[in-house]
Amino acid sequence: MKLNIFIFFSLFVLTGCASQSSPELTNSKMEVTTTETLKYYLYYPENYKSSGDEKFPLLLFLHGGGESGGSLDAVKRNGPPKLLTGGKKFPFLILAPQNPNEKMWWNTRAVNQLLETVIAENKVDPNRIYLTGLSRGGGAAWEMAVQYPDKFAALAVVCGMAPLPYASWINKKLPIWVFHGDQDNSIPISESVNMVAKLREMGYRVQFTIYKGVGHNAWEKAYENETLYDWFMEQEKLN
Repeated sequence: MKLNIFIFFSLFVLTGCASQSSPELTNSKMEVTTTETLKYYLYYPENYKSSGDEKFPLLLFLHGGGESGGSLDAVKRNGPPKLLTGGKKFPFLILAPQNPNEKMWWNTRAVNQLLETVIAENKVDPNRIYLTGLSRGGGAAWEMAVQYPDKFAALAVVCGMAPLPYASWINKKLPIWVFHGDQDNSIPISESVNMVAKLREMGYRVQFTIYKGVGHNAWEKAYENETLYDWFMEQEKLN
């Protein structure tokens, strides 16, 4: 299934008066339209159809750069989608979109519109929306926590990276769990160490798991950790 996301921007150039000796600046306005096509997997728990009006939690999973573009099957290489292909069952819905741009960052606005559509069209508890991502998707998860601070009930980031100023914009009520390998040569562990330190300094609830002797593929241990999913299920957004 494909979902077309349309995003509209207005561009303004504001100016005052210019003297004859200076370059002239003119006021202008242009509406720019961009289109993003997101392919995705959506997993339903076993008892979803038989549960009547019961609403379920939903986990949004954002993959890494290696799964971007190409076949949607690539999303199954790592994280919860990989576990699902191995027969694991989860008590919540899992939304796993694919970044269609092999060499570009995630379009988090498009992802949010997809998420909103899935929530509206399914039996989803809006107070139990969980967010996780690995590598490039971990950076996108940090970004989504900043851009949509009131949406998520919990955040788990695996070997991700983000500017330290993000720490000031994340909802202080958001429970956070960070994972990283101490031998990561792609995204240095300092990215997580510094972010966790800044968040803790500001009073956030942050768990930090460091995998000794593990490189960039910290996601293998992180997503095979059953405690992570138990932790997600314990979290509910406080209104």
